[in-house]
Amino acid sequence: MRRSLFTAMAAFLLTGSMFAGGILHNTNQSAMYTRMGCRDATLGIDAVYYNPAGLTKLADGFHFSINNQTIGETRTITSNYQYLNDGVYPGEASAPIFPGVYAVYKTGKWAFSAGFNPIGGGGEAQYSRGLPSFEYPVSDLVPALAGQGQNVTAYRMNAYFEGTSVFFGYQANISYAINDMISVALGGRYVTAKETYKGHIKDIELEVEGTWIPAPTVFSNISQQLTQYAVGMDAMAAALQPAIDGGFGDVALSDPLLIGTLTLLGLYQDGMTNAQAQLTFQGASAGFTQQSAEAAVTSQMLGDQEADVEKTGRGFTPIISVNIQPNDMLNIAIKYEHTTKLELTNKTTKDVITGIDPETGDYITMFPDGEKSRLDMPAMLSIGATLRPIDPLLISTVFHYFFDKSADWAGREELLSSNSWELGIGAEYYLTEKFLLSAGWIMTSVGATDEYQTDLNHTLSTKNGWSIGLGWDILPYMQLNLGGQFVKYDQYDRNFSHDFAQSGLMVPIKESYERSNWIVGVGLNFSIASN
Repeated sequence: MRRSLFTAMAAFLLTGSMFAGGILHNTNQSAMYTRMGCRDATLGIDAVYYNPAGLTKLADGFHFSINNQTIGETRTITSNYQYLNDGVYPGEASAPIFPGVYAVYKTGKWAFSAGFNPIGGGGEAQYSRGLPSFEYPVSDLVPALAGQGQNVTAYRMNAYFEGTSVFFGYQANISYAINDMISVALGGRYVTAKETYKGHIKDIELEVEGTWIPAPTVFSNISQQLTQYAVGMDAMAAALQPAIDGGFGDVALSDPLLIGTLTLLGLYQDGMTNAQAQLTFQGASAGFTQQSAEAAVTSQMLGDQEADVEKTGRGFTPIISVNIQPNDMLNIAIKYEHTTKLELTNKTTKDVITGIDPETGDYITMFPDGEKSRLDMPAMLSIGATLRPIDPLLISTVFHYFFDKSADWAGREELLSSNSWELGIGAEYYLTEKFLLSAGWIMTSVGATDEYQTDLNHTLSTKNGWSIGLGWDILPYMQLNLGGQFVKYDQYDRNFSHDFAQSGLMVPIKESYERSNWIVGVGLNFSIASN
């Protein structure tokens, strides 16, 4: 039962990007992005991330950019499972600090650059009352026990979950202008990944005959009762031994008490002999003993449990890019980021019990300390273009393609129907020599299936992500950027079957996932020209 309660906690490993981008990638990496939404063909300072080859178009000298985004997200999960107390589960995610720092030194045909940003994750998610998957097994207890003659009418519990996820990227590039039209860049990103999650399920209680009783106590009492039944069956089997020893084993059972007991258990058959009755009582004793042991294990599993786990890993991303500028009006950029192979290792302070090894009696836990798991960042292709039809107006488009199905996510990538992609368009317009206004639109499509989605680990497509903001050229060498973005994700309805009380009876459930987020970004760019 505990495995069902806490399996979703492990799935947090793939919540990945909770912002713009693919399932694991963040592509919102500057305040200029926040105000415009499309930066992949930029020739500005944030090209350190978006378009390294385009950095050769900067003026000779040093260029710096410091950015931060404050991000908030609301999530709502709704379940129609009939036995839940309340099928609505609110969640919140936030990242008050989401930095982006870039530096470039440009000289002649060469540009040398470095950047730092949260390339994946970057926030904290909280579910104040847990999740449906935490509660399904507990909600099953009421109808399951009532069906066994127990006067159980309600349940209650205390569930909570929080998790953080951040993949920091430390990037360096070398860019070279082959000629006035074509530039290339070779770079790499060192990625440090860290996932943490804490959660608990506590105070599970059942209302029995109008009184709230801890669920472990209920099942402990059931275990003791079943043990008494087993003892009674052994006594009745022993009572038949003298008759069997006296040669009456093949004689039909005649003791009214023994016949009545077997009839009550649904085990009596006409003409049953003393020997057959003894074997039946012994079998019933073994059955009650097994059920008693299972009830005792369930009692343990329903006790208070907590998880406190940290997962860390490191990887490297090779990056290549090309910038093509056939004329002053048009610029085209192509960038390819290779797969980042990541192997995460558990550091477990508190673990949850998922079962007991029947052979050794040892606990089986969800997050064994030191256990390793793969969580690659998929390869990514970005294609961007900008067009300047008139001097004050710049139009930008972008296309991202994420090779999710080629990554190693410990088998979960096989549950995707297709790779994810992103498409957007934006524009900026100089209102005056110092002020520009910008806006953008972006959409994302993900190939998640019902089998891939879970209540905690789900990824959603979006048809509308809107950006707006402004830039202010405070000085010829200094620019301030302010922007905001709002994304409303498509609702996803997941239909699946739940194993009621682990009985093999599959009950259909529909879960609905809704999400929206907002971003406010601020950044300062400045340059120091070479003498």
